[in-house]
Amino acid sequence: MATVESTPDTETEIKIPFRLDNRVALVTGSSKGLGKSIALALGAAGAKVAINYYNGKESAEATFDEYQSKGYTGALVRGNVVEPEGVQKLFGSIEEELGNVDILVCNATPNQPLKPIEEYDWEFFQQMLDFFVKSPFLLTRACLPHMKRQKWGRIINITSEVFQLGVSPFTAYVAAKGGQTGFSRSLARELAPFGITCNMVAPGWIPVERHLTDPQEMKDAYLAQIPAQRWGLPCEVAAAVAYFASNEAAFVTGQTISVNGGHTVH
Repeated sequence: MATVESTPDTETEIKIPFRLDNRVALVTGSSKGLGKSIALALGAAGAKVAINYYNGKESAEATFDEYQSKGYTGALVRGNVVEPEGVQKLFGSIEEELGNVDILVCNATPNQPLKPIEEYDWEFFQQMLDFFVKSPFLLTRACLPHMKRQKWGRIINITSEVFQLGVSPFTAYVAAKGGQTGFSRSLARELAPFGITCNMVAPGWIPVERHLTDPQEMKDAYLAQIPAQRWGLPCEVAAAVAYFASNEAAFVTGQTISVNGGHTVH
């Protein structure tokens, strides 16, 4: 699904065999990291992609410049995806520039510190729930009128292997990702009669900007557990998303693709 090399810092061309022509996609939190790779992959497949950010205008503009330089069609849209008013404004902007959203990729995320349970407070737990349960709920509700009318839609939640592994000390993030997983599975059953699928892509630890300062000993310990004996690439996560977004995945719903080199095979 994607051309890859053996190291995560090798420039890798995304080659997507699926076509998404005339589809409008929203990828939340797509100015950098995994979201950026997902947006580029969907653009390469022919979708018109709304690249979303809330903070970091400069990096968002750089990403959109790169996206447009490849000849892809899209829009750069600022929006707060954890508040109803922000989601409403975001969809208004997308519909004005690109049309109704056919493909929703819920990717936006806050900082994810590892802390013992005693060092968290409920405000921090609530922030995790806002990003991984409240935001997908709000975004999905905004997409559904159009998706139901046309009897076609793709909802893809970027979850995480941490829920399967019970990673610690990480209770807030793991609990919220568990909520997102349950939401996605139930939603898949509810929306299947309308030709709308809801699936999940669960990456492992994929080196992107947010991991630049992670301790080397943590990186070494994680890599030693990966059966594939290498780091994953952002484009490999993006390729899984492109598959779920495609017509070829029309009979696949409520499922999870784990992109982690076999880390969750036990």
